[in-house]
Amino acid sequence: MGTYSTSGSPRLPSAGPLALLRRARLDEHLPVDRRLSRVYRIGAGLMGLALVVFGALGLTRNLGMFSTREDTIWGLYTNGALSWLSIVVGLLLFFGMVKGGNLASTLNMLLGVAFVLSGFVNLALLETGANVLNFGMQNVIFSFAAGLLLMSFGMYGRVSGRLPHDNPYWQARHPEARNGAPERQELAERRRKELSERKEFSERK
Repeated sequence: MGTYSTSGSPRLPSAGPLALLRRARLDEHLPVDRRLSRVYRIGAGLMGLALVVFGALGLTRNLGMFSTREDTIWGLYTNGALSWLSIVVGLLLFFGMVKGGNLASTLNMLLGVAFVLSGFVNLALLETGANVLNFGMQNVIFSFAAGLLLMSFGMYGRVSGRLPHDNPYWQARHPEARNGAPERQELAERRRKELSERKEFSERK
């Protein structure tokens, strides 16, 4: 049996890490869901645009697919392989921007983790023959920064210890609480009414 706070809202145990990826259906007709989806779309769109432009500029240079020359765009080293990879990831983010909702959030989170991991992997490959994407230290720093930014956009309104109970992700993790919401709301209203009547009675005395 669940425990309740003084306001009539349940105190439920926090969900495990896997619950962060549990799907929640966002209804963009609802204010909360629409605001969350807008943040996910903005994050995916901005990062996707930057990657597509970066990749397209690289292709206009006619760079070798796996060249390791000192070719830079926006201060970042690049080659043909990195240009094409940037365009593919950018288009994937555009897809998330168009779809919005839970898919955009999850895509931002997963690609954010991929960027961070890419930063660590390519940091280890610097100054080696396996550095096929022509990464430099500035690319590594950008990969970390882009990854953290994407993860922040994707986790917005989804990862927190105090999500409001009208949040779709909180409701997806606590279906038992969501199903009992009308009863709890009625109980809370009854308690407030009783307290108000007691206060009025004491004031009359």
